[in-house]
Amino acid sequence: MIFVALVAIACEEDNNPVAVEEHTDAEGFILENENGVEVYKEFEGEIVTNNLTLSVGETFELTVHFLDHDGNEIEHEEGEEEHEDELRITGNDTAIATIEVEDHEEEGDEDEEEHHEMAIHIIGVSAGTTSFKLELMHEGHADYTSTNNVSVTVTNAGTSSSRTIDNSNLFSCSNKLCLKACCARTLYAAK
Repeated sequence: MIFVALVAIACEEDNNPVAVEEHTDAEGFILENENGVEVYKEFEGEIVTNNLTLSVGETFELTVHFLDHDGNEIEHEEGEEEHEDELRITGNDTAIATIEVEDHEEEGDEDEEEHHEMAIHIIGVSAGTTSFKLELMHEGHADYTSTNNVSVTVTNAGTSSSRTIDNSNLFSCSNKLCLKACCARTLYAAK
């Protein structure tokens, strides 16, 4: 009789939506720039896109979108409290880039669709490469931690109004000018 009563009580607690704690079950995330262009994507432990290169003094404002098991963005239902989840950045070298979580304490117009989006700012401090881990925190623990270190490269290009380009590093890449040695192809010039 006691066993049946305990099972009945346990079943009642499992059906109580207040007792069920909501966690984000993410398999990856996307960082998008202000124009909605994907600059970084990690899915199921693999880096799919990594285009985080900025100049000294430049600031990237990036929105963070977490992905479900199918690679689709995890949508929060209308009225769902998102303020319980917060982003945390760990492991970056602040001498190269400052990476900050954007605060969302601003009161916005009710018609704004994106006022609850999670976002980060990356500010180029000095030339070099750094990396960071992204964590989605919920009630004191991480619901999601990036599998890989997110790599950020900061260049000296564009630090003044007149750009100086070091010709020793120029390479041709599919009709585009590439400043990275990874595009090591012969550059042909014609007059």
